[in-house]
Amino acid sequence: MRILLVVYDNDSYIHWFPQGLAYIAAVLRREGHDVQIYNQDVNHYPDKHLTHFLDNNDFDVVGFSFIAGYYQYRKALRISDSVNRAKKRPFYIIGGHGPAPEPEFFLNKTHADVIVIGEGEITILELLNAVSQKRSFDGIKGIAYKDGDRVVVNERRPLIEDIDSIPFPAFDLFSMEYYRLLRMPHASNSDFVMPVLSGRGCTFECTFCYRMDKGFRPRSNESIIEEIKLLKRDFGITYIAFSDELLMSSEERVKSLCEDFLREKLNIKWDCNGRLNYAKPDTLQLMKRAGCVFINYGIEAMDDQVLRNMHKSLTTKQIVKGIEATLEAGISPGYNIIFGNIGDSRQTLEKGVEFLLKYDDGAQMRTIRPVTPYPGAPLYYQAIEKGLLKGCEDFYENKHINSDLVSINFTAMTDEEFHQSLSDANTRLLTNYFNKKLTSMVSQTEKLYLEKDATFRGYRHN
Repeated sequence: MRILLVVYDNDSYIHWFPQGLAYIAAVLRREGHDVQIYNQDVNHYPDKHLTHFLDNNDFDVVGFSFIAGYYQYRKALRISDSVNRAKKRPFYIIGGHGPAPEPEFFLNKTHADVIVIGEGEITILELLNAVSQKRSFDGIKGIAYKDGDRVVVNERRPLIEDIDSIPFPAFDLFSMEYYRLLRMPHASNSDFVMPVLSGRGCTFECTFCYRMDKGFRPRSNESIIEEIKLLKRDFGITYIAFSDELLMSSEERVKSLCEDFLREKLNIKWDCNGRLNYAKPDTLQLMKRAGCVFINYGIEAMDDQVLRNMHKSLTTKQIVKGIEATLEAGISPGYNIIFGNIGDSRQTLEKGVEFLLKYDDGAQMRTIRPVTPYPGAPLYYQAIEKGLLKGCEDFYENKHINSDLVSINFTAMTDEEFHQSLSDANTRLLTNYFNKKLTSMVSQTEKLYLEKDATFRGYRHN
């Protein structure tokens, strides 16, 4: 079958490599399907361009995937409208963490033929076989579809246990010269960056997380290293951004991976998402030797009761100890704090601000965003139970209009008080960030002219 996979434009200068679609492209191609990528992201095509493209080309299937979010939701509606307007409209499949928790709503809004729920690598092959043979979709696990006016949601598909069995993403089908220009913390101007998935899932159950898969399934060290070597050899990649929710799933796993990186002499920079439970000095020092330059931590709050309310399985004592150990090891920590969880107040927000100011190393600009109860997250269902939200349509059409504005207010504050508090907090954080930048630039200027620093490359290089 001839299949078009659509990568949407989110108005970034350099977009994140679309790993999910690249994995799907790889399994489709392995089964003999003809796969083409529609790069709206690289080319910044207007949405109507997709309609013309479909009118002037022949495809059996068009696929599109997106995550939850106000921008992604509205983009999904526009992409879907473009597909549905095509004179030669192909069979239309959507997937991803966006539509999966509420398939009935998204089938009605997008008029897609099928929604793939959960991992798609096995599901898509069974679905395409049924489409090509004009068979019923009954019994295909992991999909939702319309049967007349009725929405049918089939049984969930079990997770793929051996994820080493999934082929590497089909890198060669994508514009790698473009995607490798992604910038990450401590990437130099000459680095080429590419994300790699070291495993799927997460062992924790934070209430604000909308990912539906349970547990963690790591790839083998050998498979990860093989993919990194391929990326270095074929595309000149010098920096790996590990994109899974939690590379630091245990101390043992991280140490094993780092030891193999050193044994294989990969000589590559990398960053990852980490857990402060596992941020121990010996582990961090080993990560540093193996090439780690940045660890993005989900801190979320600096109040123990709020952390308990969100089932974070983390304490403020662990957070401080882990951050100090990370800085001591010479690795930059990423600080993610959200506000508006159950139990949050001006006082808990102030604790977060003070923490960020104290431990800021200038590697990233950090602000604090409101927590958002995306469909699929336990917090979403709590909002419905509390009468703060009517459901998916209310969330996307009325409440979630921007990720930096409160969608559901779980605090005792009014929305106006909530936004004023965030305005004050982020003004302090932004002022701190740019003051540090100014101090650094002034210091470089003085060193240039007063000490005749010949290593200075010019202001535009900074």
